[in-house]
Amino acid sequence: MRHFQVLNALAVIIGIFALTMLLPLGVSWYYRDGAEFAYDEAMLLALGSAALLWLATRRRRRDLTVRDGFLLVVLTWAVLPIYAGLPLYLHIEGLSFTDAYFEAASGLTTTGATVLTGLDQLPVSINLWRMQLHWLGGMGVIVLAVAVLPLLGIGGRQMFKAETPGPMKESRLTPRIAETARGLYVVYVLLTVACGAALYYFGMRDMDGWDAVMHAFSIMGLGGFSSRDASLGHYGSLQLELVAMTFALFSGINYATHFLALRSRSLKPYRNDSELPYYAGALTASILGLTAYLMYSGAYDEVGTALRHVAFHSISLATSLGLATMDYTVWPMFAQLWILFLGSFVACAGSTGGGIKMMRAVILYKQLFRELLRAMHPAIVRPVTLGGQAVAEPVLHAVLGFSFIYMVSIVSLTLILSASGLSIVTAFSAVVACINNTGPGLDAVGPATNYSVLTDFQTWVCAFTMILGRLELFTLLVVLMPAFWRK
Repeated sequence: MRHFQVLNALAVIIGIFALTMLLPLGVSWYYRDGAEFAYDEAMLLALGSAALLWLATRRRRRDLTVRDGFLLVVLTWAVLPIYAGLPLYLHIEGLSFTDAYFEAASGLTTTGATVLTGLDQLPVSINLWRMQLHWLGGMGVIVLAVAVLPLLGIGGRQMFKAETPGPMKESRLTPRIAETARGLYVVYVLLTVACGAALYYFGMRDMDGWDAVMHAFSIMGLGGFSSRDASLGHYGSLQLELVAMTFALFSGINYATHFLALRSRSLKPYRNDSELPYYAGALTASILGLTAYLMYSGAYDEVGTALRHVAFHSISLATSLGLATMDYTVWPMFAQLWILFLGSFVACAGSTGGGIKMMRAVILYKQLFRELLRAMHPAIVRPVTLGGQAVAEPVLHAVLGFSFIYMVSIVSLTLILSASGLSIVTAFSAVVACINNTGPGLDAVGPATNYSVLTDFQTWVCAFTMILGRLELFTLLVVLMPAFWRK
């Protein structure tokens, strides 16, 4: 077999992932919440299978090639939800394997689409595990493993390049890839601690310590799971909403920018980030425009109330956080579609957000503008620039190809779900929400309901779509090509 080294690395990742269950297991034993044995069995199954796979492949280990990196990333994101869903499957009565896989995949891909109800009654450890999956998936389980695999004699650079999007593929923030991974996680941990502390401080009357920790995991991973059926709307707190918006905005920015700012102890990296003006501009224009539209349409009587709800849900869906404070499907359809559309492009490259990313959207816009100029002035020479630098033609072609595949994927998957019996609005919004890792859609899968209305087939389609979007299309589609498997 040509890919023993991939399976060996996968065994290590599964083993590391199994150890992340220790936190909810400890919480479960402390509170005696009834989920202890679910974690015991899940950890034993994960560690046992990891050990067997590692022993079976340990003699064929070697450094990973680029092709191996793609395969390992895809296998990791396809296999880990099986183990991540085990505590849910073993503890929650009546939960099918399909729904457990979907819930776990939604957690790890930071989508936040859920099939569960009665979240307020679930044990603390189960809700903690669900939102811990967001935190792990937010920066990527692979990046965490990159810091460990070199110590085990398994090179990690190919994994990192296959996993991370945008400019982080081209830039080395530190001389060694493991140092880069650790540096990114330092920023991630610091922001998570700050978010949790702010939630606890401003929510003392309503939000206990564990709720603050869990929602910090959800917000910094831009996931969207909550420990409450009513999501963040359960608390009805403007202060908590402001905290969530602030840290969602931070998490929607390239983590390389945060890392460079922390390392240099300067705000200059933020000023030099070419995406930030577009990121801030798109959100500001959307919030002000939608507020004016909803006031004009009579959806609200007070500007303050309209601005509060529009700002929260625009930021939540644009960054792909997906938390909600009310049912925005009562808004006019234009407003619903607009905030859903924001999740397609607003988050910056290298952030924990989903969608095509702002950098690609800006390049597409500039390329379109150049082509319009060429139609009027065929001899004009006008390179596409970003951040004061010309964008290479191969990069332009790659962005155009990505965008084409993105649109084809949405149309194809929408048609599949529609053919399976869903209304066109439900099918389209479910695909858009899943491929952008946003979470709630519209109609039958809106914020007031969840994905439990789907059949098993529809659930698997959505789970595939979440993984496809999390891996930014190319990584998964490359592995599915016949040419990938040829010698």
